[in-house]
Amino acid sequence: MLTALAEELTRMGEADQRASAGALSSDFAEQLAWRRLTARHGDRLGAIMDEHGWPTAALVGEEGARAAWLIAQHADRQLDVQRRALALLEQAVERGEASVSQLAFLRDRTYVNEGREQPYGTQIAGMTEDGSPVPWPCADPERLDERRAEAGIEPFAAYTARHAPPTPPETETAAPEPPETAEPSAPPAR
Repeated sequence: MLTALAEELTRMGEADQRASAGALSSDFAEQLAWRRLTARHGDRLGAIMDEHGWPTAALVGEEGARAAWLIAQHADRQLDVQRRALALLEQAVERGEASVSQLAFLRDRTYVNEGREQPYGTQIAGMTEDGSPVPWPCADPERLDERRAEAGIEPFAAYTARHAPPTPPETETAAPEPPETAEPSAPPAR
């Protein structure tokens, strides 16, 4: 295992996670910081792939391999990096050295960025007015859950339910009226 590279990728993955909220921030400075970070990380991942191929768990440990995948996922403005990562990750999966589910997520992300239909439905385009997630267009939607199962991904309904807003708690109802007694009460005294 390449310990220094594993540590570098892990640090990059942690920085990515910390900064990811900035991607959708209303603060343009946060958006710019996110774009710069993902570009730097994409460039570095490209150099790592040049030297080592796909950073598998055997090469950089589980955390390092997951961080490499996350960096590739977020290299949205570097389609060349995503395409290369996808090809190398696919080869690693074929050799049994990488995660099938990570490959499915990266394939969807890359396809969406290319304007193609995603095969696994992992990429969410936005939310409806009631907060329900809406995926980017999916190829052959009738077989979506079948493909997801083959990749080790939960069914689409369960996945989108995790992204949906929480259901509001039921409102309390007024206390029921006391039951009427069998005998009417005596009329008030005058």
